[in-house]
Amino acid sequence: MPPMPSRVPRIVLMLIGLFALSGCTGVQILNTLAPTEAILPTVTRTYNTEHALALDIYQPENAKQAPVIVFFWGGRWEEGDKSLYRFVGAELASKGFVVVIPNYRLYPQVKFPAFLDDSAQAVAWTHAHIAEFGGDADKIVLMGHSAGAYNAAMLALNPAYLHAVGGSRTWIRGMIGLGGPYDFLPLKEPDLQAIFGPPSQYPQTQPIYWVDGSNPPMLLIESRADTIVYPKNTRNLYTKIKAHGGPVEKYMVDDLSHQMLIGVVSNVLSSRSGILQHIVHFTREETQAPEISHLKIQPLN
Repeated sequence: MPPMPSRVPRIVLMLIGLFALSGCTGVQILNTLAPTEAILPTVTRTYNTEHALALDIYQPENAKQAPVIVFFWGGRWEEGDKSLYRFVGAELASKGFVVVIPNYRLYPQVKFPAFLDDSAQAVAWTHAHIAEFGGDADKIVLMGHSAGAYNAAMLALNPAYLHAVGGSRTWIRGMIGLGGPYDFLPLKEPDLQAIFGPPSQYPQTQPIYWVDGSNPPMLLIESRADTIVYPKNTRNLYTKIKAHGGPVEKYMVDDLSHQMLIGVVSNVLSSRSGILQHIVHFTREETQAPEISHLKIQPLN
C-alpha cells in the first residue's frame, strides 16, 4: 500500500538521506517503491555467453516500436550491478521507454577498454533483439551515470567500439550523461592508473579526446555541488563539442550530490530536480516519439 499523502515528505527526506550515504539501504528502498503499474515483469537475457554477461529489460505494457534507452550504471569501473538500478529502469519504462540495463566486466578482472567492449556488445544485442520486447532498434538512446556515463560517451564519440561488434554509431539517436568523467587527466589514484594504463595511452582513454563534431546529440547533466566527478568534466566536453559544431546540450543543477544525480531519476525523488523531465524530453525529441497523455511528467519550462 502506498504511503498516506501526509507522510510523503518525511519518507522523501529519509530516502534523500539514505541515498546520500551511498549505502544499499537507500537504493533498496528506491527499488521497492519503483513503479509497477503498466510495466511488464523484468526480463533478463544473456548477451555475452563467454563472460556470462546479462542485461535486464524493462517494458511498458503494450509497447510497440517504443524508444529504447540503454542505461550504463556507475561504480568507478570497480563495483556495481544492474540489479541496483531497478528504480531507473522501472521509472523510465513507466514513461513509455523500453529500458535495457546491462552488466559489464569490472576491474581488477579487466582493464580499459574491456568494459567498453562489453558495453558495445550490449548495444549490439539490443539493436538485434529489442523488437522482441516492443522496442524500436532505430530509436536507441544511450544513458549513463558516473563511470556509466563515461561508457556511453565513449561509444557515442568513438565509432570504433560499435564498429568492432558489427555495429554502427548511426544506431545511436542520442546520449545522456549524468555526472560523467569525460576529461579527468592527470590520473593520480593508483587504481585509475592501473585501469587506464599504460601512461602512453592515457590521452586516448578520455572521451574529450575523440570529439570531432560528428557525434549523435548529447545531453550532459551535471551538478555544481558534485565533489566526486568535478563539473569541469561536463563543461570541458560541452565546450569542445560546441567548438567542433557537434550537437550537445548542457543541463546544470546547483545542489545535488554525485549520488543524487541518479537518485532523482526515481519516482520518489524526481520532484527535487528537473533532471527526469529533461531525460524524458530529450529522448522523445531525438527519437521523434510523441507525447503520451496519461504519463505523469511535468513539462519543461
